[in-house]
Amino acid sequence: MRRRRHRRKSSWFRRLALALAAIPLAYLVAALVGSLIPVNRSWTEPEKGVTIYIANNGIHSDIVMPAKAAGLDWTPFVPKSDFAGPSPDAQWIAFGSGEERVYLDTPRWQDIRPRTAWSAIAGGKRVMHVEWVSNADYMDRAIRLRPEEYRRLWTSIRSDFQLDGEGQPILIDHPGYGRSDAFYWATGKFHALRTCNSWAASRLRLAGVKTSLWPPFVQGLTWRYRKVSPD
Repeated sequence: MRRRRHRRKSSWFRRLALALAAIPLAYLVAALVGSLIPVNRSWTEPEKGVTIYIANNGIHSDIVMPAKAAGLDWTPFVPKSDFAGPSPDAQWIAFGSGEERVYLDTPRWQDIRPRTAWSAIAGGKRVMHVEWVSNADYMDRAIRLRPEEYRRLWTSIRSDFQLDGEGQPILIDHPGYGRSDAFYWATGKFHALRTCNSWAASRLRLAGVKTSLWPPFVQGLTWRYRKVSPD
């Protein structure tokens, strides 16, 4: 009788272990499939238009836009006065989306703790990371947009900020990673199904640009676009 109970218990633990191991495998398979399936598949890059960039640090992606283009101006919305000391020559703005604890409590990757990682997986408050950029040295991919596509992208990113009673984004009391970046509250939640990279893809999708259906990893997003040519 004891042997049967022991076998049943061992079998139950084995099934549980297999089920737990299947979760990350299923996530990786879904990420691969979601990165290969295109949306807005008929889109083609125009010969003329407004160029934006995708910045990529190997894990996280930002959408980098000109401060002023196509009659649209970011400067009243995210003014340089919100930042410690951006370069007066900075004419580009990088936008990224992430989980509150991951962004605010981990200026370096080695600062990530189990609780922080769990917040990113299970779900936490979402924030926007905004940085004034002086040059394109760290930008990875370029995308040229038609004016109407650029306007849709601009509107979709702007609508992701939480706004105060005066229609301005809500600045978070945080020093940032340097003198040119700051954090603002965003709408909704961040979790394993809504990552920084799938957020970037969703903004491009709303703009009408061909992109990946669901790329939780940065490589699943950037492979579709042309590399920035070195000067």
